[in-house]
Parts: sequence; C-alpha cells; structure tokens
Amino acid sequence: MAQEIGTADVKSHLPNTGAYQHSFGALPDNFAYYNPWMGVDERKQLKEKLDIGLKAYGTTSATAGGLGTAGVAMVPVYVDPRIVDTTRKYTPWVEAIPRVTNIGLTADYNIITAKGTAVAAAEDAALAEQDDTYDRASTAIKYFYAVGRVSGQSRASYPSYILEGFQATGAGLAGTGFSPSSAPNAKQLAMLVKARALREFEEETIWNGSTSDDANEFSGIITLQAAENTVDKNTSALEYDDIETAVRYAFDDGGRPNIAGCSSDTLTDLRKIVIDTFNYRPSDMTTTLPFGVSSHLVLDTMVGPIPVIPSMNISNTTGNKAIYFLDMNYIEMRVLQDMTYEEFAKTNDSEKFMLKIYEALIMKNTAFNSSITEISA
Repeated sequence: MAQEIGTADVKSHLPNTGAYQHSFGALPDNFAYYNPWMGVDERKQLKEKLDIGLKAYGTTSATAGGLGTAGVAMVPVYVDPRIVDTTRKYTPWVEAIPRVTNIGLTADYNIITAKGTAVAAAEDAALAEQDDTYDRASTAIKYFYAVGRVSGQSRASYPSYILEGFQATGAGLAGTGFSPSSAPNAKQLAMLVKARALREFEEETIWNGSTSDDANEFSGIITLQAAENTVDKNTSALEYDDIETAVRYAFDDGGRPNIAGCSSDTLTDLRKIVIDTFNYRPSDMTTTLPFGVSSHLVLDTMVGPIPVIPSMNISNTTGNKAIYFLDMNYIEMRVLQDMTYEEFAKTNDSEKFMLKIYEALIMKNTAFNSSITEISA
C-alpha cells in the first residue's frame, strides 16, 4: 500500500542536500536564527557559506555605461573608483522582522479559534466539558531571484571599484551603518548590486506583496492586515485620537503592538501632531531600537512606547496614506533558504549567476495589530 505524503510528512522526506540544509545546516526547524527583539543574531555564522561563494567567484553586466569625459588630448580620464547607487532604497523592515527557519514548502502552525469558557457551579454540581476549537494555518513559501551576467571582456578589463554605502541588510546596523564595500572585479561588483536589489525587493514585498495580485509574491503587511482593526479616515486628516483608538483596537483583541510603520509623509504628520499636542522637542522623540535602526518618533500609548519606522515603500499619496501598529511577537519571516549564490551553466564568453531567497511572511493573528488608513494631507 503506497504511503500518502501530506504537508505534515514533507519535512521528514526532505533530502539532506535540500535548500534548507544548504542555508541552515543542522539548525532545527522553526529555529529563530534572527530575532532583533530578543537580541538573537546567528546570521554571522550562516553568512560564511555566502562569503565562500563571493570569494570564489567574485560580480555586473559590464557592457553598458555612459560616455567618458573628454579631456585635453594628452590627459587621460581618471574615473573615481567609488560608485554611488542613486537608486538605493533603505530596508529597515528586513531587519525588524524575526527570521525563523522553515523545513518544507509551506509554513504551518496551529491556532485556537474558539476557547471554551470556565464556569461557576454549585457544590458537587454536574460538570460538562467546554470544547476548544483548533485550526491549521498554512502559508506557501515563495521564491525570489536576482540574476546577473558578466562577460569575459568585462572581467578582464574592469578595475577595482568601491560600492559606496553598501550594506547587505541595507538597514544601517548599529556600529556599521552604510559602509562601503570593495569590488575587486566585475563579477564581484555585479554580485554586490544584485544582493542589494534582492534585499530591496524583499523590503518592498514585506509591505506591498500581493497588492498587485502577483501569485509569485508572498502577501505583505498591507494585504494581510486588510480591514482588520482599521481606523478608516476616509480621506480626512490624521488626529492624535486616531492613534489612541487604533492601539486600543489591538489591545482589546489581545495584541500588544511594539512597533509602527508608515510612509515618510505620514511620519511628518505624526511628528507635528505630537509636538503640538505635548509640546515635545524633536530631540525628545528619538530612540534606537534593539537591532540598531533609529526611530525619529516614539508614541507613548496605552500599551507602552511604540517607535515608528518609516518605509520608502508605503504610499505618500494624500488619501492613501496609512500607519500600521504591529505586534512583532506574532510576525515572522519563515525561511527555507536564505540569500544564496548559484551559477548557471556557462554559455558563450560570459558567466551568468543568481542570488535567491526562499521565504514567506506570516502574521499569526492580524487581530493583534491595527492600522489607520486613507489619511489625507
């Protein structure tokens, strides 16, 4: 009789050479290898595998570029070795969300949807059980790629460059910030740029995933939270009472939000409201979070201080602005394989490669969070 393999058996049948082991080795399933809220960060050890690939293979398509600056006939053009990425996006939310190992192609967990209530009874009364209801939640792992190709000519001709402001996380961690990174050859440069592109795509998807109905993306915070515990401003201006109401919605449903995300324009609105309401000085509103990202506004709420981190991926359009209050104890990035380098088969006089991540964002209970939406200027 053939054995039927369902979701619960996928983990036990995963081969030892699978994607999970490639990223995490002997770490057990559901191991929180990065949790900024608990001071846990094992990525330095895990990063060694990627570093080996970087050193062994070296990175960008080198055939495109602008014209050089014409000079006096006998004077050569000297190009600044420092390259500035004018398209750079900050990625603080990649750092804010705990990353948890995941075996298998789905992230599964159990939830209690109904709990039998306790009762008061007389002495020696007949006692009936109170039933509890459980359910299984399952989220599919999604696959992200950044692909590059470097020609043999570019590898032979590129001098050493420095990519200014490169940080694999892009968040400006404490003590490091956006430090420059050396790219001794064309392929190394391409790989650094693709690593940044992959992190920026991950950051954008954390907020906007599936809002474009792309089935290949995991659902982002905006899609997952939807209308749950929302203060809908209906294109009116934000007021401080809206903050108190939104936080109370999450509190009454059992949540304890400990961070908030919004657009830069919404953050400006919040700062003005707090200054006008409490006569704060701007310097009184700043803090540094456990994972090194600075917050330039901390809201004092009924659940305690809530730092606000702006994202470059949330809308600044009036009438479409929003702020999300999140309980990070119940939000995870479940990772089957973290950022990994891999080469394609060699064709022509070039080398093609990819960086990839297998992961999915899960919010175990959206009722623990809240939001204020449709804010106008």
